[in-house]
Order: sequence, then C-alpha cells, then structure tokens
Amino acid sequence: MLTNKNYFLADESATIAMGNKLADIVKKELKQGIVVYLYGDLGAGKTTLTRGFVQGMGHIGHVKSPTYTLVEPYELDDWLVYHFDLYRLSDPEELEYMGIRDYFADNCCCFIEWPEKGLGMIKAPDLRIDLAYSDEQRTINIQAKTPLGELVVNRLS
Repeated sequence: MLTNKNYFLADESATIAMGNKLADIVKKELKQGIVVYLYGDLGAGKTTLTRGFVQGMGHIGHVKSPTYTLVEPYELDDWLVYHFDLYRLSDPEELEYMGIRDYFADNCCCFIEWPEKGLGMIKAPDLRIDLAYSDEQRTINIQAKTPLGELVVNRLS
C-alpha cells in the first residue's frame, strides 16, 4: 500500500515551505522529475504550494498562476518545471495540440491543477496533493501514487 500523509499548514509561508521541502527532495534525492496532481477549491493554496516548489528548485522571481495560459514554464539550470492550470480547458484534445507529451521528460517536474480536465492526455501522477481550508489555515494530504511518489512522501517525514 502506498503512503498517504496529512499535514497542517498554519499560513501561506507554511504552504510555501512545504513546496520548498518537496523541491529539496526532488533535487537532492530523486534527481529526476515528478508529476503532481493538485486538488482543492479555488484559493485553497495550489498555486502557493507550486510557487514554493518552483522557488525551491532555484527560480528567482515571480511565480504566477497559469489560469489563462494553461501552462507556465520555468527553465532552470538542470530542470524544467511546468505549472499547469487546466481549469479553463474545454476539451482534453487541446492538450495534444500544445505538445503535451513533451512536457513529461525525465528532467521535468509537472504540477497540474484541475488534472481531471486533462485525463487521458496527461501522464499519471507520482503524487496526488489535496489542499483544503481548515478555518483560516489549510490542511494538505499527500498521497503517493507510484514508487517514486512513495520515496517523496517517506522523505517528508
């Protein structure tokens, strides 16, 4: 059975710190890319978590939501990080036209918001992350979906 862990995130900085931790594990231990599906209501912290990851991978500067562009690419020294937001996707076939398969190479980390809108066209996840409100704070549930995801979740402890 694959690992499933819950964490409490007290504020935005805790959400960013969790993204940083995920980036450290990818860079220092996995040394290969991962695919992460992000779930949660609008404003639950999906982009904030991704911002922490992108910055943890070495990006300096603004990390914005790709709501209108579908994907924001971040080309870093040894990594490519892609932040997808499929909320406005009307047909998964649109992903084929943008060359979606090219985004899932070994040195690519893909964080995908609203992945259910692209099912059948996007690679299966290594991790599923669910973010939810808990009063003014957030809870995060991280589920490993592959042995690679299992390694990440175990290293978070």
